[in-house]
Amino acid sequence: MVNIDLIADQVITGLSIGAQLFLVAVGLSLIFGVLDVLNFAHGALYMIGAYVAVTLVNGLDVFGVAVPQLGFWPGVVAALLVVGVVGALIEVGFIRRLYGRQEEVLDQLLLTFAFVLILTDLTRVTFGTGQFVISPPAGLQGTIRFTDSLAAPTYRVFLILTSVAVLGGLFAVLRFTNVGRLVRATASDRDMARLLGIDVSRLYTGVFFVGAVLAGLGGALASPVGAVSPAMGNQVIINAFVVVVIGGLGSFTGAFVGAYVIGILIAVGSIVIAGAGQLLPFLAMIAVLVLKPQGLFGAEEGA
Repeated sequence: MVNIDLIADQVITGLSIGAQLFLVAVGLSLIFGVLDVLNFAHGALYMIGAYVAVTLVNGLDVFGVAVPQLGFWPGVVAALLVVGVVGALIEVGFIRRLYGRQEEVLDQLLLTFAFVLILTDLTRVTFGTGQFVISPPAGLQGTIRFTDSLAAPTYRVFLILTSVAVLGGLFAVLRFTNVGRLVRATASDRDMARLLGIDVSRLYTGVFFVGAVLAGLGGALASPVGAVSPAMGNQVIINAFVVVVIGGLGSFTGAFVGAYVIGILIAVGSIVIAGAGQLLPFLAMIAVLVLKPQGLFGAEEGA
């Protein structure tokens, strides 16, 4: 019989995994929902965010230059800026040239996959193939005790709360600001938005920047709970695509629900059936594709 306390601990772990996946998947959904771009390089941007944070926390050498140790929070801020700029440069310099092509979708997939290889190899050249580990910031170390037998690491609770705050912030911006109205109008009809005077190219770059920032945030915040390595982006992008398929491409609510479902399946499945932690998410994805191909929330929400 499986211990109830062990299951409860794994559920909390699964929720924190889901929070990390959501920060990646929501950026992926945002970019697809507005630009119709399936960005395979999103996992590589996530990885870069983690490396920027680790570099500023540990004071790593970059091309022979010693980077000062600035701490965790400056590392997170730097990760957001660096990854956002990298994402914007990719969109402006490369993806923008593919809009309107006959084979636009295929070209986008090939291009962003090429950036996966390029960015991963650049990271290996710069930092090597070893793994890096950092500790959570001092204020988020320790545990929060819910009952005598149930407690959760403070940092994992912080990740869960951060994912909720990000979801709420995105909804607030899209629903109640002029920028959000422009984004929704452009996502609905790109050509009509141009006729109405909206600078679609500039808006696309801004949306891609925000999506990349979310990937960088996910990578930076994930660095204290797992090893940082050049391969970390590959697994997370696979799980992120599973999340958006289950939730519905372009749906923030779907990304949130899908991420937490996958996180719990990964954490709890491994103690119920050996190896099921990696199997159950794909079984769930197959079931959704068969029963509701548009995703759980794909038909209800266009955000």
